[in-house]
Amino acid sequence: MTRVAEGGVRGVAWACAALAGGVLLHAGRVPPWAAATALALIGWRFWSARSGRALPGLPARAALALILMGVVLARFHTLNGLAAGTTLLMLMAALKLLETRGTRDERVVIAAALFLLLAACLDRQDLVRVPLYALQAWLCCAALAAVSGSLGVRAALGLAGRSLLVALPLTLLLFLFFPRLPGSFWAVPRGGAALSGLSDSMTPDGIEELILSYEPAFRATFTGALPRPEQRYWRGPVLHHFNGHTWQRDPDSFRARLPLEYLGEAVRYRVALEPSHQRWWFALDLPAAAQGARAFLTSDYQLVGAEPVNETVSFEAVSYLAARTQGTLGGGARREDTALPAGLNPRTHALAAELRARAGSDAAFVRAALEDLAANGFSYTLTPAPLGHDAIDDFLFRTRAGFCGHYASAFVTLMRAANVPAHVVTGYLGGEWNPVGGYLLVRQSDAHAWAEVWLEGTGWTRIDPTAVVAPERLRRGVMDLLPNAFPAGERLLHAARWLQDLLQRWDATNAWWSEHVVKFDYAGQLNLLARLGIREPDVRYLGWAFVLALLAWLGLTGWYLARGERRAPPDALARAYLALCAKLAGAGAPRAAHEGPLALAQSVSMRRPELGARVQGLCEQYARLRYGAPAANTHEDEVAEFARAVARLALPAP
Repeated sequence: MTRVAEGGVRGVAWACAALAGGVLLHAGRVPPWAAATALALIGWRFWSARSGRALPGLPARAALALILMGVVLARFHTLNGLAAGTTLLMLMAALKLLETRGTRDERVVIAAALFLLLAACLDRQDLVRVPLYALQAWLCCAALAAVSGSLGVRAALGLAGRSLLVALPLTLLLFLFFPRLPGSFWAVPRGGAALSGLSDSMTPDGIEELILSYEPAFRATFTGALPRPEQRYWRGPVLHHFNGHTWQRDPDSFRARLPLEYLGEAVRYRVALEPSHQRWWFALDLPAAAQGARAFLTSDYQLVGAEPVNETVSFEAVSYLAARTQGTLGGGARREDTALPAGLNPRTHALAAELRARAGSDAAFVRAALEDLAANGFSYTLTPAPLGHDAIDDFLFRTRAGFCGHYASAFVTLMRAANVPAHVVTGYLGGEWNPVGGYLLVRQSDAHAWAEVWLEGTGWTRIDPTAVVAPERLRRGVMDLLPNAFPAGERLLHAARWLQDLLQRWDATNAWWSEHVVKFDYAGQLNLLARLGIREPDVRYLGWAFVLALLAWLGLTGWYLARGERRAPPDALARAYLALCAKLAGAGAPRAAHEGPLALAQSVSMRRPELGARVQGLCEQYARLRYGAPAANTHEDEVAEFARAVARLALPAP
């Protein structure tokens, strides 16, 4: 065990503060035990520095490091990737604190805190976090200034703040003009990221969890007129396989897509997807095309991206609100969309046979099924009763209460029981118009499920059985229909008009930040050069623009620093020393321009020996205060004492 060096409390405190800020930036992203362990180690180091208690020796620290590394490896199954790497860095930096002995070690810990800041910036670029990142950068720079220059709190914060302000123009120049590589250069693997949004399977409970979420799913900006609320079906995963409780997507379906005859005018729009860690790109039903080659249309007309949406993705799309399928349904597709698990839901099969026997066609059977839902007391609720083994029978004949997932599942089962091809489509319905940003905001609470049925002559036809039970759902969101199902905070945001306006303004600002800052890429740089008057911009013009801007910044910075040095007012210690020099000049012993404090004391002793002893002590005190390492928490008091001693000094004239 070793003792903490005397006088090192100030540097340890700065290192602890910087590292604690870096740990807190990742709260909620790393496992809670990791953040708690790191903060406990930081607190232990600070307590030991204040109390002078012993720190653990090398064997104990090595054992603790191996244990923590093993726990991280067991949790993430790797040490690579943003989540695992950040967790390991956080814990190892906290362990490094337990062996800090001087300025060099403290700088290493502060550097680790800066790397944690970089990891946070790579992980999340939300506008709300920008002030947190700026504060952490300020804290780390102040810590470096304090441990390197032995500055007080106010001086360190002031120096760091001025340095960051001087660097801000260069940061903007780098952001705007430094040539960027096309592609996702910063696409760091994010192991362990939680899934959000619609998945490739559906159970009623899964849809309910999304409906109860107020988080944004995506935003859509339209070129022309906004579609009516009942036309805003946003197509997502199409589910074909049913095991009696869960619907699943067919990941291995490579069938040819049947051609469509699009009816009406095209709707052109741009979608900005929030990160969902899924591959689904949501488009207005039915999509005809999407810009770029990063997504493709599946055989069931769903847009699927080449990579999961791990960061905000924008794309332009063209859709038609009405279409007719051309061609005939193949045998494999028909078998897939009429299949049902054997031995389940016998009453549903009997009802389907009865309704189909009375109907003259599949279209008439669809109408009969919808009429049955409308006439038998079904209700829309987010708190349905649990369903048993025969879930569809339970829903249709016992509980008769549910939400979109229940109705879509039951309706498709009825269709298939009568050998009518049908499947479930999941996505979103509706959206909230934001007049500030001029876009439609679709939240997770707008999650919806509906059915598609194959009808001869028209092909795949959208049928929404929820509209029969709760027709207002087509024009209003779930929050308007069932506000009591949501938490009190979200109800307050939705009910108070002024809060809703404030939320819309904030969302519009956040959307602008995401579109123009977070996603500013090589194409955005070329567009900026075009707006600056360069007709055919390329990477060469970017390089020249950056070089010229950098030279201008260097010139302005040099001028500012030189001007600041000329006009910088002396501090309290310098003012007291200048007063001492003035008194010595009046006593016939002026300070030469090249003389330091100790040389001045020798010069005074030679010219005025009777003053030598009195001046020698003051000059040595000034040299220690100006150039020596200050003792903890005593520097300002000693400066004040030195100033009072100079003021009391009375020197006789020569």
